[in-house]
Amino acid sequence: MAVLVHGRMPGVTAEQHDALNAALHALPGNPFEGCLSHAAFVRDQALEVYDVRESREAMEEFGEVVMPLLEKAGIPVTGAPQDVVELHNAWTPGS
Repeated sequence: MAVLVHGRMPGVTAEQHDALNAALHALPGNPFEGCLSHAAFVRDQALEVYDVRESREAMEEFGEVVMPLLEKAGIPVTGAPQDVVELHNAWTPGS
C-alpha cells in the first residue's frame, strides 16, 4: 500500500537539499525506485519534504540509501520520518 511520508528538517536549506539530490543522482542504479512523487520546500527556516512511496518497504529501502548521505552532508538525522500515513488512494495525472 502506498504511503505519504512527511519530514521536516529545521535549519536545512534548499541548497542542502539540492546537493543531497545531486549526490543521490550520482549513485549507481536507481536510488529513487519506489518513489511515486516528491515535493520539497523551505518554510519557517526548515526544509519540508513530502514523498509518496509505493510502500512502507520502499520508504525503508530509500532510508538505507539516503541516511548515510544525510550524515555525510552534515544534515541532522532523526532516524525516522516525522509522519508516515498509509494512503487510501494515490495516482499521478497522465499515468
